[in-house]
Amino acid sequence: MFCKTKTYTLFYHNNARTISSLKVVWRKDPTLDRAIEYDKRYKQCARVVKEVLNEPGQVIPLRYLEKRRERMRLKVKAETFINQNPGLFDVYYSRIKPKTEPVRFIRPSDRLHCFLQEEQRIFSENEPFIVSKLCKLLMMSKNKFISADKLLNVKREFGFPNDFLVDLVPRYPQYFRLTGSPGEGKSFLELVDWNPEFSKSVIEKRAEEESERLGIRVRPNFNVELPPGFVLKKEMREWVRDWLELDYVSPYQDVSHLDQASREMEKRSVGVFHELLSLSLHKRIPVPILGKFCDDYRFSNAFSTTFTRHSGIFYLSLKGGIETAVLREAYRGEELIDRDPLLQIKDKFVELLEEGWRQRKEQLMLKQERIKEDMELLATKVGE
Repeated sequence: MFCKTKTYTLFYHNNARTISSLKVVWRKDPTLDRAIEYDKRYKQCARVVKEVLNEPGQVIPLRYLEKRRERMRLKVKAETFINQNPGLFDVYYSRIKPKTEPVRFIRPSDRLHCFLQEEQRIFSENEPFIVSKLCKLLMMSKNKFISADKLLNVKREFGFPNDFLVDLVPRYPQYFRLTGSPGEGKSFLELVDWNPEFSKSVIEKRAEEESERLGIRVRPNFNVELPPGFVLKKEMREWVRDWLELDYVSPYQDVSHLDQASREMEKRSVGVFHELLSLSLHKRIPVPILGKFCDDYRFSNAFSTTFTRHSGIFYLSLKGGIETAVLREAYRGEELIDRDPLLQIKDKFVELLEEGWRQRKEQLMLKQERIKEDMELLATKVGE
């Protein structure tokens, strides 16, 4: 099993005890890595579709798309990709300029248009849920506003529609105010009103549900389940035990009075990461994306060590050469059990892709059968 050791320094809030040079071992979790790997082909197809949909008239010459392969991280030729994924696009001939020779263009297929209509329906049905997500992201932030550019960068992670800033936000002036001028870092989405219904974390809601079911008060706290074969050293076990005994600090609570190096602040930071991952579509977010929000959510510069230090709550995947923080409790094996309702969109898109793959497989089988029949016929004629 591949593993590596990292060294961190942890401090107790009252400074009565310091744990220094504490070795925390990172262990690979092949099961959760497979969950990330499974989405690779789907994401590649989504990138190409986005590229075409963003074109004027949603059409593009095939040779222009080929020139953008590096930007789309497409490892095969554009023509090969289209042949491998039938059902996404139609190929036709047209002229780029008058009097020039016709060249191949691509445009969304009828099946892709049907999917896009279904996508809009799912967004509409889940609009209150999307609004609550957006409010929660602002409510957890230090100043209750976040750069519009940052939010656009994470729209896919949380399942927001492409046009949420220009379409959804203006329809909810009771919650949102868009300020500043468009441009990198110059426009901000601000929270207008604090809704108490949105200020309960997943962990607090879970504790309330358990309290109601059991008839006794259950303290909000994290589910900790170490991966198979992972054993904490004694000093780390003691630190985790004492840390779990601390009161839960809600990610929606004002923590401006807390010392950044305190155990309480560590508890709050873990709570914010837990809530952010819970709000995300796949209950996982690339660490570089989380890093863009260090100032907004009061993360330390070394925040990524949190995911290894709390290996029973999170998993830090290195799949694809990118660190990705994964919420362990959201998965059973490689299957996502805590499914976001907006994942219906992905499910519909995967259905479209799989239908095309089946179609291609059937066509290849028919072609092989014809070749076999032709070879048998040729052999019969040669033998006569």
